[in-house]
Amino acid sequence: MDVAQIEQVRRFNRTVTERVGVLHDHYLGRDRPVGEARLLWEIGEQGQDVRRLRERLGLDSGYVSRLLRSLESDGLVMLEPHPEDRRVRTVRLTDAGRAERATLDRRSDELAGSLLEPLNAAQRTRLVAAMAEVDRLLTAATVTVDAADPDHPDAQHCLRSYATELQERFETGFDPARSLLPDAGELRPPHGLFLIARLHGEPVGCAGLKLPPSAPAEIKRMWVAPHTRGLGLARRFLAELEVRAAEHGRDVLRLDTNKALDAAIGLYHSFGFEEVAAFNNEPYAHHWFEKRITKD
Repeated sequence: MDVAQIEQVRRFNRTVTERVGVLHDHYLGRDRPVGEARLLWEIGEQGQDVRRLRERLGLDSGYVSRLLRSLESDGLVMLEPHPEDRRVRTVRLTDAGRAERATLDRRSDELAGSLLEPLNAAQRTRLVAAMAEVDRLLTAATVTVDAADPDHPDAQHCLRSYATELQERFETGFDPARSLLPDAGELRPPHGLFLIARLHGEPVGCAGLKLPPSAPAEIKRMWVAPHTRGLGLARRFLAELEVRAAEHGRDVLRLDTNKALDAAIGLYHSFGFEEVAAFNNEPYAHHWFEKRITKD
């Protein structure tokens, strides 16, 4: 990794932490550090499952517990068992917590204004645009991609979302029973694998790889949640599946797609896939692609 890039990232981190005041124990002039303030924001009006809150922020369970105990002792939150599962704890804001959150919101707006106020109009536009780009890229870097069983609840969520979207987008609708979708066993080692992308612990994409004996590897069931498109997840899936296929000794990677998925077709071309004659009788496919791959 480039040393100059590492140094620039570190310089950026130092500038931001200093300018937004997270180095102080009294964040935004209140009697609490930034960690407690952030929890108040994340809990929100509806409350949160503590486990989901921890996953959302990527924090250690012990640290979150200490922050919540401090907020509870100040009368800002209430912790209680989930009504449907007493093993799960939920946290809600009290009236005092909502008032504190409103104060933090107002002071946060003032801080944001203080960052923009010294700049001229053109500089403000540049800064806000740069912040939006940094936010997008940091979000992309937050996504994890891991192998999972296709029967895992997160996998099933993605596959249901995949089928629902195809039903809406295909001219003829989409019936999974008519498609040549692989069964779960074809996407488990040693016959294949299944990847799940997660953002803050929530499943936001999936992709499967079939590894049939004496045949090219084949990508199936690739889907990315609409709200995370533009983060490069589809390209990341393709790169990961290409590596996995090569590791299993395959030198050709295949996939098929529907004509309605024009963005996907463009992605495959840009990723080095070439259109070929039909290699299966998938009823929903209009385009078939192959790519020659090698193990590095």
